[in-house]
Amino acid sequence: MSPAVSGIRHFALPALGEGLTEAELVAWSVAVGDEVRLNQVLAEVETEKAVVELPSPFAGIVVELLAGAGETVGVGAPLIAIDTGGAPASAEGEEGEAEREEVRVPLLVGYGPSAAPPSRRRRNGSRHRDQTPPDQTPADQTPADQTRQDQAPATLPPADGASTGRPLAAPPVRFMARQNGVDLADVTGRGPGGVITREDLAAHLTVASTGAGQETERETRTPVRGVQKHMAEAMVLSVAAAPQACVFLTVDATETVRLVERLRANRHLEGLHVTPLAVVARAVVLALRDHPALNSSWDESTAEVITKRYVHLGIAVAGSHGLVVPNIKDAQDLTLRDLTAALGELTERARAGRCTPGDLRDGTVTITNVGVFGIDAGVPILNPGEAAILAVGAVQRRPWECEGEVALRDVVTLSLAFDHRLVDGRAASRFLRDVGDVLADPTSLIALG
Repeated sequence: MSPAVSGIRHFALPALGEGLTEAELVAWSVAVGDEVRLNQVLAEVETEKAVVELPSPFAGIVVELLAGAGETVGVGAPLIAIDTGGAPASAEGEEGEAEREEVRVPLLVGYGPSAAPPSRRRRNGSRHRDQTPPDQTPADQTPADQTRQDQAPATLPPADGASTGRPLAAPPVRFMARQNGVDLADVTGRGPGGVITREDLAAHLTVASTGAGQETERETRTPVRGVQKHMAEAMVLSVAAAPQACVFLTVDATETVRLVERLRANRHLEGLHVTPLAVVARAVVLALRDHPALNSSWDESTAEVITKRYVHLGIAVAGSHGLVVPNIKDAQDLTLRDLTAALGELTERARAGRCTPGDLRDGTVTITNVGVFGIDAGVPILNPGEAAILAVGAVQRRPWECEGEVALRDVVTLSLAFDHRLVDGRAASRFLRDVGDVLADPTSLIALG
C-alpha cells in the first residue's frame, strides 16, 4: 500500500534580509489548536534591523509551536507545525517531495534569498530544544524511541516552570533576574496567565533600589539585542571607518514657519501633518543636485567613489525598539506634498516598530531631527556607507537681526556631519548654505522645482 502523507507542514524562519541569519521570536499571534488562514500573521520576530510580522504560507490548524518567546531562531529553522489536511501519496515519491517541502526555507516577498543553513539556539544559556528535523531519526535513537515520540501529543511543552510550580518567565527574564540576584518567586507577574515580564522585573528592581524592598541591588543588566544591538555596532563601525567632520549654520527660519502654518490650512493638504522637517527634506533633495558628493559612498574594496543619481532619504526615528533609520525611496522624484505624506507614513511605522527590512536598506543620505527633543544642535554620526547626515535643531524664538533691526524670529541651527574622504569642507559648507537659504526663503522651493 502507498504510505499516507501527513498533512502537517512546517513553516521555517524565512530570510528576512541580506546578511540576516537569525531573529528573536518576540511573540506568537496564534496558539496550538487555532485555525489559521493563508497569510494570517503567525508571529512577530525581531532582527537586528526591525520587528517583522510573519504571515502564514499555509491554511490549517496549528499543531505545534516549535520555538518560544525570547528564543533566537536561525534562518531555515522550523517555527510552527500546521495541519493542512494531508493528501494520499503515490509510490512515485510524493512522500519524498513532502519531506523536501518541510526542510526548505520559505521566503517573504522582497526579503531576499536565504544566506545561512538552518539552526536554532536558546538565548542566555537556556535549555536546547531537540534539533532533529521532523522526518529524520538520530543514529542513536531506537525505533521504539521514535514510536514513543510519534505517539506523543503534538502540543507545545508547558512554559518553563508551569509543571514545577516555579514562577512563569521567559528565558531572557530569568537571565536578567539571575544577573540581579532576584528570586522570581518574590516578583509579581502581570503578564498573561501571571507570566513575569521584563517590565515586572524592572519595577521590582526599582522598588528594591530605593529601599522599599529587602534587596539592596542597585544595578540592572539588560541584554543588548535586536535593533539596539545593530545600532551600536553600526555606530562603532561608522566612527572607525570614516574620517568625520562637522559644520554648523544657524538660520532665520521665520518664513518657513509661516509657510508651514499656511500649508496646514490648505485644503489640498488636508489630512497631512505638515512640519518644517518636510521643508528641510525638500531643501536637502534640491541641494544635492548641485552637490552630488554628499550623496555618494566609498567602496573600500575597489577604492572607488560611488555617486548616486537617486536619493533614498533616511529619517532617523526613535522607535519603540530603539533608533532606526528608514528611508524614503527616490525622494528626488517627490513633491513637497508627497514628501510630507511619505514622512508621516514612515515615521508612524518606525515608532510602532513596523519597519520592514526594505525600509531600512540602501539609504544614501540622512536627516536626524534632534529638535523634537528640544535640543539646539548636535554632532550626528554618519550612517555607515553614507557621506552625510544633517541634524536639525529645535526652532526657537530668539532676538535676531532682521532688516537692520533686532526682532524676535524663529531660528534653527543645522549641523552637517560628513565623510571627509568624499566631501571637503568647501562642498559641505556650500551644501549647508544652500539648505539654509531655502529655510530662510522657502519661495525658492518654487523657483528650484
